[in-house]
Amino acid sequence: MSQLDTSIQELLSIEGATGAALVDISSGMALASGGSPGFDLTVAAAGNSNVVRAKLKTMNDLGLNGNIEDIMITLSSQYHLINVLNTSETSGLFVYLVLDRNTANLALARHKLNAISGRISL
Repeated sequence: MSQLDTSIQELLSIEGATGAALVDISSGMALASGGSPGFDLTVAAAGNSNVVRAKLKTMNDLGLNGNIEDIMITLSSQYHLINVLNTSETSGLFVYLVLDRNTANLALARHKLNAISGRISL
């Protein structure tokens, strides 16, 4: 099993996780993904790369310095967490995690997401 697949499995072991992907911001393509078959991670990866690109453009337009760390989208039944990777090796990628809002512990999930994301290398 590759290191990326191992990271996806670690993400999916977080309580309430239903999907996870490592996504290229520029192309919207998932480099690795896994989760519930009823949730199309290919579509989600592409759509959320648009979210990240829009935020990066807005930051540039506003002259804001720094990096995006996290983006959280709260839906009625889910949390969608985007963790943008900012190391020289992983620049241009983000980790996408989908959580069931009824079963996930958001604080613990974010903590674990940050820890797992920090170990990802290509």
